[in-house]
Order: sequence, then structure tokens, then C-alpha cells
Amino acid sequence: MSIDTTSAHVPVPRPALRPVDRPADVVEEHRLSFDGFGFVARVVRGADADGERHAGNGRSDGGGGGAAVAPLVVFGGSSQDRMSWARHERWLTPLCPVVTVDLPGYGEADPLPTRYGMDFLAAAARHMLHELDMPRVNLLGACFGGAIALRFAQHYPDTLERLLLAGMTPYVPEEYARAVPLWLRMLDDDRHADMADQLVGRFMSNPGAGDIRRHAAISRLIHRQFMEQTPRQIRMAVVDHNTRLLNHEWYRPERVAAVPTLVFTGEHDSLTTPAMGRALAQRLPGAVFTTVRGADHLVHMERIEEFADLIARFLTGRPLDGLPYLNAVETPRPSPCG
Repeated sequence: MSIDTTSAHVPVPRPALRPVDRPADVVEEHRLSFDGFGFVARVVRGADADGERHAGNGRSDGGGGGAAVAPLVVFGGSSQDRMSWARHERWLTPLCPVVTVDLPGYGEADPLPTRYGMDFLAAAARHMLHELDMPRVNLLGACFGGAIALRFAQHYPDTLERLLLAGMTPYVPEEYARAVPLWLRMLDDDRHADMADQLVGRFMSNPGAGDIRRHAAISRLIHRQFMEQTPRQIRMAVVDHNTRLLNHEWYRPERVAAVPTLVFTGEHDSLTTPAMGRALAQRLPGAVFTTVRGADHLVHMERIEEFADLIARFLTGRPLDGLPYLNAVETPRPSPCG
């Protein structure tokens, strides 16, 4: 999902070249296949002031040349595709290449039987990086994409520079799990409008929960986008996805590489609450946790510019304390895995 946002934002530092001032990004689409399932990767590379694209692929030349930051790979939620991050790309491509992907079972990729879970999706992502010649990357996983990202971090630690998890928890929220059978019955009964209402209510906080940027506009947007989905999209993003989500391990207490890790969500997130995010951060070595003000679970849509600024700061090791759009940055005490 993506949304045009015209509301006023708290001023945040800009790249040296503002998106409207610099040369157009270079976009590549890669048709890939893993274990017989086709999928699509999108690679967006920023151009320098002279129009030359950044060649960054995660390799270091040892002499300070090339991209300073390894590529950023983004795994989005079940209703997102590789185009959902276009408004974030323009703030991030001056820093590093941005890779978004429709993994098998999602977006324009081939449908994926529900017997395949997070292990398979993480392996498909690793295959993608091999095909793209990106041996080292930064990884951002949002919502369901966070479960894939964490499994990737557990299985392929030598690939990671930094890990960011947005709206991610150590378990599937009970209320969500209980709602899935109801949603599937609504689809069987052709009650798509009721289903859309349920999804909006589940993914967005109650309007009275707090001051949330563009809450009404985004509520209407995601309701409309669901109603406009094709039968194929509904099958993949709702039926197959939720069956996969409930039938496979969401979180597995395996060792995670001690790379710099940021766990965050909107301060009013009622789906993957701040308490859940904090509990996840406690299980990850060296992770920090924070919440974004004026946002809920859909922080990536409600505060696009600030979301991108937070990512850019973390990728470059800049301080996060004292930012006007963030609450306190915490270092939760480690807790046992499991």
C-alpha cells in the first residue's frame, strides 16, 4: 500500500539532494525463480548529481569508494507489494540501493501453497540476494515481513549488516488468530465489505486512541484497496496468507546474530502493541526499541518522511535520542528465548 500525504510534518533532516532536486532513480525489475516458484525483485538505485547511478551491492572496496551503506532490503506486510515503498525510496536511495520484492505467494509472484512457511520465504530471499550479487545487506521487515526478516537473520547471519523490525512481535496476537476464521467465513458468504471493515478495525487503532496522522484518510484508503482486490489477490493475501501465518511458526527461539537491531512501531499500535515489540527486543542481542509519535501499526503510511528518516539514521549509526517524532529509545533487559 502507498498513500499520498499532504499533512504537515515535524521538520526532519533532508538528504543533501532533496528528492525533487536530484536526478531520477534507476529502477530495475528482476524476474526470479526459486524451487519452481516465480517472483519479482525491484532494485532502485539513486543517481549522483552527475547522473551516475550508485553501484552499491554490499561489497566493500576497502578504499572508501562505492556506496557507503549496504543495500536496504524491505519485506512488507501481506497486503503490500514491491511498489508499496515507492514514497520511501526517494528519501533512501541517496543513501543506498533499495530492494523491494514480491516473494512467492505475494503480490505479482506465483501463488505459494500454504505448506510453505517462513523458512522457505527466507530461503527465497537469500536466493534473490545471490542472484542480485548482494552479499551484505541491511534488512527491514514490517509486520508479516518482520517474521520473514527475523527468520532470515537467524538462518543467514553472515549476510546482515543491520536489522530493523517494524510492527513485529514474538507471537501472533491472540485476537488476530481468533479473527481469522471469522474473516474466512465472511469471504465464503461474499461479505467483502464487512471483511474490509474488520481489517481496518484490526490494523488501525480506534480513532479515540490518540492523535494519529491521517487516520481517517488511511482508513478509507485501505478499505477501498481491499474492496478493489481481485479474486486472485484475495486468495493469496487473505486466505493463503492467514492459513500460512497460523500453520507455521511465527517466531522461533533460534540464535540471532548480534548485529545492530532496531525494533519499533507506532505509539498507538493496537495490533502489534509497543509491549509486544519491547518483548521481542528483549530476545534480540543488543536491540533497541522505540515508538513513533502520532502513529499506530501503519506508521509507514502515516509518517512516511519520519519513517524514512528513522531508517536512514539507524543505517548510518546516527543517534536516535531526542528526535521530535520519537519517544524514548530503550535498551530492554535481555530475557530468555522461548
